[in-house]
Amino acid sequence: MAKDAIAVLTSGGDAPGMNAAVRAVVRSGINKGFNVLGIKRGYRGLLKKDFVEMDLRSVTNILSLGGTILYTARSKEFQTPEGIQHAAQNCMDMGVKGVVVIGGDGSFMGARALSEAGVPCIGIPGTIDNDIACSDYTVGFDTAMNTAMEMVDKIRDTSQSHDRCSVVEVMGRRCGDIALQTGISCGATAILVPEVPYNIEKDVISRILETRKNGKQHFIVVVAEGVGGSVDLAKYIERRTGIESRATILGHVQRGGSPTLRDRVVASEMGYKAVELLAEGKSKRVVALKDGKIVDYDITEALNMERVFDTHLYEIAKTISM
Repeated sequence: MAKDAIAVLTSGGDAPGMNAAVRAVVRSGINKGFNVLGIKRGYRGLLKKDFVEMDLRSVTNILSLGGTILYTARSKEFQTPEGIQHAAQNCMDMGVKGVVVIGGDGSFMGARALSEAGVPCIGIPGTIDNDIACSDYTVGFDTAMNTAMEMVDKIRDTSQSHDRCSVVEVMGRRCGDIALQTGISCGATAILVPEVPYNIEKDVISRILETRKNGKQHFIVVVAEGVGGSVDLAKYIERRTGIESRATILGHVQRGGSPTLRDRVVASEMGYKAVELLAEGKSKRVVALKDGKIVDYDITEALNMERVFDTHLYEIAKTISM
């Protein structure tokens, strides 16, 4: 009798640690007696039947690799009822009894639709923004923060040499977690995030002028992508304070690089848990890290949760970064 098959795909923006999750799915799946297929380029590959057989050696030496060996893409066709049915039929044609989807909220919506079309799906939160409400942590977040921190540290060197203000824009469209934690780690004078309303005069200009009175000669302002306007902010700071100011947008450098230990371990735990859920006959679930433990939620429940920004940590940042 042929073995049941499960599949794994990565979707949406790439995140360091995705490969560790893929590795865990493949090896855990094989350990439980499944044939494991990789789907290349996310839901687009699923529609094109771009499946590849995976074995134990398919995932050798990928733990340290950034990006995703399965590649990733977005698909408008998959978002249509016809696309969902086509994808479900492709899974049935390939004997796939379940799919592990590694990605963010948009990827989970696709997983829910595919589950409702008859293909059990389990989601793993893989996004550098840390913006999945049901999970305290998403795969890729730690690596992205460390990359941003290293870049800001380097920018600080030239900022200090020239007595400048450096405005550094980091990723995070709806979520200011990268900005907040990077800003704290680098001693930013001001941190602007989409979750907290701000006043440029009070929260940026006044803080710079006050710290300059206390003897500080160079300044870092960290801005989340969702706030934006970094170039204009740098010009405004220079105009208002007389301090030479420059803007740097870190961009996609934050997506790349070898994943940190935390991303490798959490991704491995989540990949293992996802396969366990499929083996138990579960469907339409999202794996999450909650209070230090790996748990799972119904996808709809997870998507309806509201993410809570750490305002206490934000207040700490404002207090100590003077």
